[in-house]
Amino acid sequence: MIRLNEGKAIRRVMDLIGISGGSCREQDVSVWLQKAMKDAGVPASAISTDTAHKKSPAGGTTGNLIVKLKGTIKGPRRLLMAHMDTVPLCDGCQPVRDGDWIRPKSKDTALGGDNRAGCGVVLTAILEILSQGLDYPPLTLLFTVQEEIGLRGARYLNAGKLGKPELCFNWDGRDPNSLITGAVGANNLSIRIEGIASHAGAHPEDGVNAAVVASIAMAQLQKTGWHGLVRKGKSRGSSNLGIVHGGDATNVVMSLVKIQAEARSHDSNFRQEIVAAWRDAFEAAVKSVSNASGQSGSLTFDEDVRYEAFRIDDHSECVLVAKSASAAVGLKPIPQVCDGGLDANWMALHGYPAVTMGCGQHEIHTVQERLFIPEYLAACKVGLTLATGV
Repeated sequence: MIRLNEGKAIRRVMDLIGISGGSCREQDVSVWLQKAMKDAGVPASAISTDTAHKKSPAGGTTGNLIVKLKGTIKGPRRLLMAHMDTVPLCDGCQPVRDGDWIRPKSKDTALGGDNRAGCGVVLTAILEILSQGLDYPPLTLLFTVQEEIGLRGARYLNAGKLGKPELCFNWDGRDPNSLITGAVGANNLSIRIEGIASHAGAHPEDGVNAAVVASIAMAQLQKTGWHGLVRKGKSRGSSNLGIVHGGDATNVVMSLVKIQAEARSHDSNFRQEIVAAWRDAFEAAVKSVSNASGQSGSLTFDEDVRYEAFRIDDHSECVLVAKSASAAVGLKPIPQVCDGGLDANWMALHGYPAVTMGCGQHEIHTVQERLFIPEYLAACKVGLTLATGV
């Protein structure tokens, strides 16, 4: 029977939430986690960080935090993981308890339960093992950086430091009953339209307005069903224009527009079809707009795989073990796939597919964010069950 010091688990997650540490600024969170583990008896030699932040285009103050333990009993190595960073809206958050909920004290900040609750689950597992003197199989604990800005910590992870775990589990989300066994893939689209500048009052006919070109392309994509929810036969996906920058003055024909967009699908081939439709639409739009001299603008269209889709078989050992652990603490586990990106996307590409479970996060990335304590504690019990190999 799993025993959990619930008071310490709650205090632990509140302390974690109170540490400022957005994407690329996770150093203080990492230091706090390391001290908590060392104080509990984890040897310093078992703790390391990689250089993911040096490989990431975003830079950063620290890499992924990795703890590799030999274990006290034989068995396949298990990996427990969560990401350390929070979104900018969480900066300055002071968590307060309100009955069964943890909320931000200020109405102007998000909480940061995404994903300090996940960190709390993983940390609680090892601290409970050590405080109770429990046996455990070989374990790897992984606390990643830069998840909120494109899963960059997991992407640039030094997987060679993990010790070749065979069973991997990730905590990030709301419902601890939910076992995420698959997630969508996504491509970033960087689009640059160079028009031709001219005086908007004296000689507008000499210009090519880059915003007009972009508008034509987007109107075509919307009309033909390649923007928003994309359904073509049995294939499904989505796309979105998310960021637009352009223009400096009202009296100048806009000569430059920069766009950031994305395409998503569980089917990588169909995702490429979405990208191709966007490319075709923008290329056609550029050609369709010219000035009085017959000159047109130019297009730069770049794509980058943000993360690839993955799917773990519901009958794989990892999923079955996660189901068993969840059921053992009174949950009703349900395997699901999701349309958002997870660190698990990149873990699968590294060769370590991870089941992702929730830990009580509600309305993340908003000032209404809150953490439901009973769900968080249930996740802690699942984490401890998995960490001990019960």
